[in-house]
Amino acid sequence: MNPEGASWPTVGLDVEGLRRIGWQPLPFVEYVMKIHSRCNLACDYCYVYEMADQSWRAQPKNMDDQVFTDSCKTIAEHARRFALPSVNLVMHGGEPLLVGHEKLEYFARSARELLEPITQVRLGIQTNGVLIDEEFLRICDRWGIQIGVSLDGDREANDRHRKYRRGTGSFDDVAKGLEQLISGDHRHLYSGLLCTVDVENDPIETYEALVQFGPPALDFLLPHGNWTTPPPAKTADATNTPYADWLIPIFDRWYHAPEVETRVRLFDVVIELLLGGNASAEAVGLAPVRLAVFETDGTLEQVDELKSAFAGATKIEQAATGNPLDEALWDPHVIARQIGIEALSDSCRACPLHNVCGGGHYVHRYREGTGFRNPSIYCADLVKLIRHIESRIRADITAAAVG
Repeated sequence: MNPEGASWPTVGLDVEGLRRIGWQPLPFVEYVMKIHSRCNLACDYCYVYEMADQSWRAQPKNMDDQVFTDSCKTIAEHARRFALPSVNLVMHGGEPLLVGHEKLEYFARSARELLEPITQVRLGIQTNGVLIDEEFLRICDRWGIQIGVSLDGDREANDRHRKYRRGTGSFDDVAKGLEQLISGDHRHLYSGLLCTVDVENDPIETYEALVQFGPPALDFLLPHGNWTTPPPAKTADATNTPYADWLIPIFDRWYHAPEVETRVRLFDVVIELLLGGNASAEAVGLAPVRLAVFETDGTLEQVDELKSAFAGATKIEQAATGNPLDEALWDPHVIARQIGIEALSDSCRACPLHNVCGGGHYVHRYREGTGFRNPSIYCADLVKLIRHIESRIRADITAAAVG
């Protein structure tokens, strides 16, 4: 059996062959800045703290001011070289609001001052919401920071996993933060909610609890797992579909609502792809992933969901010279997420849904010994969900044509 780091694409992806035929990677346009490496919650499904990679323990708690400005300068050079018209920069953690008001304002101001002479910057922050207060909202308003909040449903659903270390639930504090965000003059900062799927929770109750907070958008995230470490509710029978069975009632409730309540990113993207569009999402589709992560110490890494696969899965070899972002474009794992169908397993390529499913989230394809060129551990769920959405769309198209 191959060691973890010596499987596809580290071994088997012909980088030099791609160079010879003139293939070029696309530059990074999305950046995650890990401005704080610790968290004030202890969510038991967290891929940063509770799974295979424990490298967070060696990270400084706060991103240093100089590390942040150096990282922004690296992004600026990359943006200038590739003439990027815009970039997205999301401040993340851990829990990013643990940096405090003063440092958050410094980071936001520095990002705009260093990047906006070169490229348009869209700033965001992803938070668990418990520390939202008027001063944080004032800072986000001043610097145009869009705020996304993680919430898993009503009190019972959320507090099943999203607890403080002392064991108490976080729902009441998140709800308090959200009420401040959506009331008064700050609602325009609200980008939406992220919900991690737990099939133990009632799907319709979960959806309706989230909609009560009036999110402009929702995203439902499948818990991170793979063939070596399966997610909850997935069994040795790869044909079982507990996650599709959970998401389908939400889709029907959302799709047939008399008026639009919110956007649901997963459903929107699947619909666009079924209709021949080119929607982009990590969870489905074949669009190139163009995202890089700056860890708290300034180290450049791949998307940190990979920490759920094995220790060191996010690592990018640091070049001795040159812009590290420019050099990282030729890392095999970065290439693998930009070459579309060529990164899929034979069984995925033979599937008629591969242009929609895209093999599923790259992280969910991992199997120890073979790497990431496998179907998703959620393959059966994705097929069932996509087929269901397709049937609803086709029925509506047929009805419209007849009418």
